[in-house]
Amino acid sequence: MAIVSSEPQPLLALVDALKRLPGVGVRTARRMAYHLLQHDLEAAQHLGQALTQAVQRLRHCEQCNGFTEDPVCATCEHAQRDATLLCVVETPADQNSIEATHGYQGLYYVLMGRLAPLEGVGPEELDFKRVLTRADNGVVQEVILATNFTAEGETTAHYLSEALRGRGLKVTRLARGVPAGSEIEYVDAGTVAWALMERKPT
Repeated sequence: MAIVSSEPQPLLALVDALKRLPGVGVRTARRMAYHLLQHDLEAAQHLGQALTQAVQRLRHCEQCNGFTEDPVCATCEHAQRDATLLCVVETPADQNSIEATHGYQGLYYVLMGRLAPLEGVGPEELDFKRVLTRADNGVVQEVILATNFTAEGETTAHYLSEALRGRGLKVTRLARGVPAGSEIEYVDAGTVAWALMERKPT
């Protein structure tokens, strides 16, 4: 005879939703759920409202593919940014890390992922045609590939490098100041700034 869980369905649904977050397993998700419901109902309600608003109001920028409320984000619209430089990153978190260095004044393109053939993520899933079109707009002179130094990030950089150089664009890669196997989001700003300055042709 199957054992029926004593936890109510809404609680199970909350735990299931929380465990979808990166690095969160079932035990951590359950601990989070109980904390919110036992000790901080106001925070739980605020979290629910914030998620709902984000899902309803955010869209992808028509130029850089990052998150924005408007058709074109504030970074792409900023008149003082150097439109001849285009930095390609995997995630919005990577873009934030590079911005935190205050050493880069160009524009961005956010892939929203990286090539991972074993997971079924290929060039079509990441819409590589869009990033190639963005880079080949007649204004961009250098594309900086700032994908992570993981196996997937390196594969993504190599694929994009070949495609971009085939269009006559200058392509550079972040220098190895960013440790191999690391993700840009978790690297300190000083290291990212140095990697940007020491970038080299691919």
